[in-house]
Amino acid sequence: MSTVRVLSGMYRSFEVADQTFPMVKGPQQGAKGWFVTVKSNGFFGEDKDVVRIKFNSPDDIILNGYMAEGNEKVEETDEEIIIRINKRFEILDKMTVGAVSGAIKAMIVTGPPGVGKSFGVEYQLEKYGTFDRISKNQVKYEIVKGALTPIGLYQVLYKNSDRNCVLVFDDADNIFFDDISLNLLKAALDTSERRRISWNAESRALQENGIPNQFDFKGSVIFITNLQFANIRSKRLQDHLAALESRCHFVDLTINTAREKMLRIRSVVANGTMLDRYDFSDEQRVELAQFVEENANRFREVSLRLVIKLADLMKSFGDSWKEMARVTCML
Repeated sequence: MSTVRVLSGMYRSFEVADQTFPMVKGPQQGAKGWFVTVKSNGFFGEDKDVVRIKFNSPDDIILNGYMAEGNEKVEETDEEIIIRINKRFEILDKMTVGAVSGAIKAMIVTGPPGVGKSFGVEYQLEKYGTFDRISKNQVKYEIVKGALTPIGLYQVLYKNSDRNCVLVFDDADNIFFDDISLNLLKAALDTSERRRISWNAESRALQENGIPNQFDFKGSVIFITNLQFANIRSKRLQDHLAALESRCHFVDLTINTAREKMLRIRSVVANGTMLDRYDFSDEQRVELAQFVEENANRFREVSLRLVIKLADLMKSFGDSWKEMARVTCML
């Protein structure tokens, strides 16, 4: 099913800002203006399935990487795509700083693997944590990766419950598929002034670690995931996830095609900070980017992780780095 990203729109009294929906029927212009028909996936409540979202102009929506213009699809240029994606990463940086200050309580960051989601968040948090390390204070952020049980989640939330703590779940996607975990997260990210979390079941782990059966969570949470919530079919989980989304700012990096991923790589290699430690010349950066683009169909994967692998080879093996790459990185 095609998707539509509504940058700015309205459904009845609901304001829609920067949200993606499965599209039932493309944009149309009626007597009262523009609208697009979508599956709501619980975003507007459990009783709403297919809805019409109104918007002011075709510039307010994106159809699968195309900007709508009348009844035509106008393909974005490479430069426009790079600008769009870079703006998303700039917003991600600012939102991460907002989480550090406590202004942003919760954020979901979604996009395909290997485009720099984690790097951008960790880079900002590392700068933030440097001041704590210099002053020998406890570092006030934690990054959790991998599987997590509900009781493990409760303990991690308690450990990072102080004001100005930032807790990052990076590809810890199993918490999105567990009812108890989702209920804990909903409590931690509630929009009320007091965010109280409770664990009323008997637990030796809590007793042994001196963790109370309830506490107030005052920190911020960032979720980094490759999941597209709209594609999760379970109605029960959709309801939970819709409640979680309503508590979070949602940053979709809008990298959905191979072309967009390649343009992201090109931009990072040319201008990003990820390769700064290699001290490459501009010519070396161009050579690296061209090698990735020319051999995109031969690599086992095309991602920023691949770029780091190639940069390591270029730095270590001089003129033979391409031969090394063909053996170690290509099919």
